[in-house]
Amino acid sequence: MRAVTWQGKRDVRVENVPDPTIQEPTDAVIRITSTGLCGSDLHLYEVLTPFMTPGDILGHEPMGIVEEVGAGVPDLQAGDRVVVPFQIACGDCWMCLTGLPTQCETTQVTGEGMGAALFGYTRLYGAVPGAQAEYLRVPQAQFGPIKIPEGPPDDRFVYLSDVLPTAWQAVRYAEVPEGGSVAVLGLGPIGDMACRVAQAQGAGRVFGVDLVPERLRRARERGVETYDLRSFDDEKELVAAIRDVTDGRGPDAVIDAVGTEAHGSAAARLAQSASAMLPRKIGGPFAERFSVDRLAALYTAIDLVRRGGTISLSGVYGGMADPIPLLTLFDKQIQLRMGQANVRRWTDDILPLLTDEDPLGVDDFATHRVPLSDAPHAYEMFQRKQDGAVKVLMKP
Repeated sequence: MRAVTWQGKRDVRVENVPDPTIQEPTDAVIRITSTGLCGSDLHLYEVLTPFMTPGDILGHEPMGIVEEVGAGVPDLQAGDRVVVPFQIACGDCWMCLTGLPTQCETTQVTGEGMGAALFGYTRLYGAVPGAQAEYLRVPQAQFGPIKIPEGPPDDRFVYLSDVLPTAWQAVRYAEVPEGGSVAVLGLGPIGDMACRVAQAQGAGRVFGVDLVPERLRRARERGVETYDLRSFDDEKELVAAIRDVTDGRGPDAVIDAVGTEAHGSAAARLAQSASAMLPRKIGGPFAERFSVDRLAALYTAIDLVRRGGTISLSGVYGGMADPIPLLTLFDKQIQLRMGQANVRRWTDDILPLLTDEDPLGVDDFATHRVPLSDAPHAYEMFQRKQDGAVKVLMKP
């Protein structure tokens, strides 16, 4: 089959690789009909290279048709149309039953000290072959795949794999009071959708911050009060502007949808680049102990949120030596919540909104639809924020 493989920093290629097969009774194999390019894929493309191996198959946002199932998968059969969550979880362990499938005790990557295995996401999360491919082996298929109806186009449901539950959890973790205010930093796919979810969940005011004109326009057209970071001399001016329209306090909650590759943070960016250039045998251990994130967005969130408010982190962070201003967090009584989205915890809440009325705007959420063969160009375009790219879907 054809699949998108990682070969090095900013080097992805579409190559022929072996077809996946059933290896365990709880496996399924699906033929992928749509697969997404995610902002966190760009971290592998740029920053997390010490944890990658040439030939790794990328991608974690798939949907498709079941081709084959193992004997331990009673509720799926060939021909079923499914969306596959980005995390691999059993559904039966204590963590899964508590609503934390990202911490699944069956698939935890204990050798790396990490949580549940993820599709297409570094050796830290199991180095499981990913979903930017023609076919995908799905472990723990007795729990993960979400059956969806025939009829509507893939765009209606493909975001259940990651974008929708990640944005949904970001808003739920933000604990925005009914009629309250929330600021979303970063209007890429997750930030954009988090704004829409916040509106659907009853937020009174939603502020969106970015510096890409197309992303600001998309959010503004849906009623978000947007702030162009380029219009301010620094983040302090941005914070002051939003405080001015929130009674001088700041918003009730802030969602950081940026993560480790925030603009600014020049020193951290240099450290990330240096780590990525080291040989893998050296770069991996170095990154595990001494890595730092670009924390400009997180620092802005801490400054911006009102006292007693909540910060919800949905952007991926991976630093092990990050300087965090605990004095400010403690003094302002800020609640801080974060983590990979627990997909199956939220899908039953989200599905009723995926109707023909399309209140979240999923049907036209993608800005680009490309064949799998165009993946190298799609990565470059998305990483450079060219051609208005916000969300890219690939068709094998």
